[in-house]
Amino acid sequence: MRTSLQLAIVIAAIAAMPAFAQGTGPVATQCAADIQSFCSGKQHGAGQVRACLETNREKVSADCRQALDTTGPGRGKGQRR
Repeated sequence: MRTSLQLAIVIAAIAAMPAFAQGTGPVATQCAADIQSFCSGKQHGAGQVRACLETNREKVSADCRQALDTTGPGRGKGQRR
């Protein structure tokens, strides 16, 4: 029984890692209030939050737009799409 519990804890910790990582990057940090305001029902880790922020780009804070512009696929050089 104890081994099963330990295994379940390890599996749960591994499964939570991507969600934790998602919540600590520049977009999560700079867009926290905007995520709460515009994207609270979206799933982290599947690109839904970022897509929501991009859809609401004109409404989000300047710091959030900066984070969106400088991170993510095809970015990282401060270039907008």
